[in-house]
Amino acid sequence: RFFFPTLHTLLMKLPILTFPHHLLKQAVPPVDVIDVGILAHLDNMLETMYAENGVGLAANQVGIPWQLLTIDVSENHDQPLFLINPTIVAAEHDILSEEGCLSFPGIYVKVRRKESVTVEYLNTAGKPERVTADGLLSICLQHEIDHLKGITFFDHLSPLKQSFVLKKMKKQGKISA
Repeated sequence: RFFFPTLHTLLMKLPILTFPHHLLKQAVPPVDVIDVGILAHLDNMLETMYAENGVGLAANQVGIPWQLLTIDVSENHDQPLFLINPTIVAAEHDILSEEGCLSFPGIYVKVRRKESVTVEYLNTAGKPERVTADGLLSICLQHEIDHLKGITFFDHLSPLKQSFVLKKMKKQGKISA
């Protein structure tokens, strides 16, 4: 793995906020300045995502109030993407995809997404970049960018499916009755 030079060399696994934590419902502001603190957050987010066997993580899922994403959909978990202030600028073709979420442990649901997206973002050097993606990367980008807006996959579900998810989480002891 590639890690950025930061003020500290020890990576930290961060606690993941789980539904219905109030911070998951709050949109986060864009990053104004990319400094060593932001790079350290990205390092720790990546460490956390890998430790939890995730393919994507939004900063607000670990209590960081900035528009930061880490994503790695590669088989060997060796192709991390770091996205700062990501925005979807194009999206095409509706699909239904099964998704999980680190903030909803053990829950998998079908969500309507776009088959392909184009996302503009800043890289870790502050340079604008653009990625066009389909498949798992497209789904992951949409899912994580939603998090930055205070939207979870739960919000995409019908009331009936929401009640199913709540019932399952209560049964698993993940939320109180």
